[in-house]
Amino acid sequence: MHRPTPLALITLTLMTAALTGTAHAAPKKISGYGTLGVTNGKPGGTYTLPLGDSPQSLFYYGVIDNNLGLVSQQLFDGLLEFNLATYKLEPALAESYAVSNGGKTYTFKLRQGVKWSDGQTFDADDVVFTYRNIIMNPEARAGDAASFKLDGKQIEISRVNQYTVKFDLPRPSPAFLLQMRSFIMPKHKLLKFSEEGGAKPSDINGAWPTNAPESDVVGTGPFKLSNYTAGQKVTLVRNPNHWKVDAAGTRLPYLDRLEFLIIRDPQAQVAQFLAGNLDQLNISGAQFPDLKSKEVAGAPFKVMRSTALFGSPPFVAYNFDARDPALAKVFSDVRFRRAMQGALNRERIIDTVYNGLASLPGHGVAPINKEWYANTRPQLGSFNVTAAGQALDAMGLKSRNSAGIRLLPNGKPLEFDLTYGTDSSTYPAMATIIQSDFAKVGVKVNLRGILSSKLLSTGQSGDWEMILHAFGDQPDPELRKPIWQPGGALYYWHRSLQPARDGDKPNLAKMAAWEKDIYAIFDKAATTTNVGERKALYTRWQLLFAQNLPVTPIAKPENIGAVSNRYGNYVYNLGVIPGYNPVTLIYQK
Repeated sequence: MHRPTPLALITLTLMTAALTGTAHAAPKKISGYGTLGVTNGKPGGTYTLPLGDSPQSLFYYGVIDNNLGLVSQQLFDGLLEFNLATYKLEPALAESYAVSNGGKTYTFKLRQGVKWSDGQTFDADDVVFTYRNIIMNPEARAGDAASFKLDGKQIEISRVNQYTVKFDLPRPSPAFLLQMRSFIMPKHKLLKFSEEGGAKPSDINGAWPTNAPESDVVGTGPFKLSNYTAGQKVTLVRNPNHWKVDAAGTRLPYLDRLEFLIIRDPQAQVAQFLAGNLDQLNISGAQFPDLKSKEVAGAPFKVMRSTALFGSPPFVAYNFDARDPALAKVFSDVRFRRAMQGALNRERIIDTVYNGLASLPGHGVAPINKEWYANTRPQLGSFNVTAAGQALDAMGLKSRNSAGIRLLPNGKPLEFDLTYGTDSSTYPAMATIIQSDFAKVGVKVNLRGILSSKLLSTGQSGDWEMILHAFGDQPDPELRKPIWQPGGALYYWHRSLQPARDGDKPNLAKMAAWEKDIYAIFDKAATTTNVGERKALYTRWQLLFAQNLPVTPIAKPENIGAVSNRYGNYVYNLGVIPGYNPVTLIYQK
């Protein structure tokens, strides 16, 4: 994997090419991916992938839904995007940008000639509309309004001319460019759902329901929506107006058709892949040995693995605001969380759940991310039920009932539910291991299975006691501020810290001292432009995380994927990464 580049050092190389005989201007030429095995392909063909569940909407910003995200990244683009080989930011819908006014003004020159998939012209009005009415709209469920307020002041976006937009920041923000990967949406299709169009701000969430006409859902991405049948399939077809070309000048994407089959059961997905009904599959370490042995025996597919920067490491969290006050008090005690970390057998999970194809995790930063990662492995400790039991004893949780379960101070058993995703390929086995190992220290865990797609909403609802969940890693910790800064929108294990109203400060009075420290670190890192100072701040955050365990990280899985030999230019991508469209380059041999 690459060494991520600090934003202060990012340079943009403008990759443009002219196409003879076409009305499209300034397409982006995709080249330089030879190290990934990418070659010029040939047009045509259909490519089929799985979706774990039906998308809950067709509007990306109306609902937090990973399945919708996987589809959306083929339909929409951002101003900037990651380079597939380096993860450095480079031009996308923006052809170039300039920074002025002491790092407080960003001016983006848009790529002229880009068309929406319905043929309408893409321009600055779409960009301004998207940010003002959607991304910066606090009522948009999957928007990002918090990232566009600095020190309580709104970032301003304005139209300079048809192909130029400007962002004025209240102060310099070292991670601002990373926000420019957000998907741009068509004003001409969404105006009626917006405040600008006379609707209420919350009405934007009702745009493009699952029964919306396919012709309403238009984007600038490599594909466009052809058909959606809930519970069965999402079909995309080639967007003839897409603005990328390969090194030979052939307009991308190569494929004519992209199909997502909705298959909830991971084992059923594997069966469909082996039957040839799926062309690509993201797999877990548990599935790796069988598929790899079949490949070696001559099966018509390849299985590939790599160390992950992106991807979602699983963790367990305890609800500091659990409905049972006795449990809430125990969960909020760092001594309990440290004790239970000693009863968490990470090595067993890595060996048995992931077949060794995972490693020890970081605390909020992937270990492969050398730019920001601080070595917190010593704080992970080791599996030691004797030490874990002694730590619980020292807390005053020494008494047990006749079944050997420890008793809370009120005399009730130390017993709670673990909520996990039953349809995950890894969570059920992981949950069973946790249940078994916690029992060894006298803590009873009851398994409560739900669909994985419901884990986030359940976490945010507060209706849980212990949860097994995951959040994806990103190149810069600033992008995970809503998760790891106490009081953030996704800091759901201590929901009582969240502000009463949007725009208010979080409940600082209810924060533990270490939470106040982390809160201040994220605020300071967001305003510090010196890379070394940001590194020092984020190192301290990771150490505080490791010592206090707002959540307990379990493992960092490798990227493992399988692809049919019928296709070339397979670039594995785990997780939903806006502005990252590897399928654009896939071609049928």
